[in-house]
Amino acid sequence: MDISLHNPASDQGKLVAFPLTETAQPDRSQLDNIKAQLDLVLLALEALVGIGSEAVLQAAADLNLQDVVSDRVSLWRLRQSNPLRRGTGGRKKLDIEEARSLVMISCHLAHQHQSLIREAVELLESVAETEQPFHQVALLGDYLDNFTNTYQDRMTEDTLSVDALTDLALKLLIDLLFYSNNQGPRRLWMALLDRANHIER
Repeated sequence: MDISLHNPASDQGKLVAFPLTETAQPDRSQLDNIKAQLDLVLLALEALVGIGSEAVLQAAADLNLQDVVSDRVSLWRLRQSNPLRRGTGGRKKLDIEEARSLVMISCHLAHQHQSLIREAVELLESVAETEQPFHQVALLGDYLDNFTNTYQDRMTEDTLSVDALTDLALKLLIDLLFYSNNQGPRRLWMALLDRANHIER
């Protein structure tokens, strides 16, 4: 796996919100793909820094997004919109404003934990150069175990192999570093659109 990283700017200011009118907007089929990707970004954050629903709700409050994510039930319903998740109870369609809100919340949380994310990515690069198994390194091993176990617990039976989950987890870890910077929300939004377009093709 190529984990080479073009280091993003390590600015420490506030996240830059992105007006939907100034960015490309997804159609319904793209939103169906985006909701799965957003849930995986939050899953990666959970696996690395141990955030729970309270941290997500606090981030929503910090960003004045309580109308979209008001409580545990509303958060659960938004994340349950991911078609990869087990069960159908509470699943709903994700609209553009909800998707935008989850992008802002994800990047806000990544920004709060930027130092740990950077430490993990730098460790990932260092370990890759030595060809040492990632699972044998404490921080990376814990992250990979948490990600794999949570994914297998929450997602459908038609799941990825352990090797594929490892690759996915490491890619998301690198992505989190880019999303933790000031332009993170715009970067994540454009990445979500790009991936949705590729899936459609």
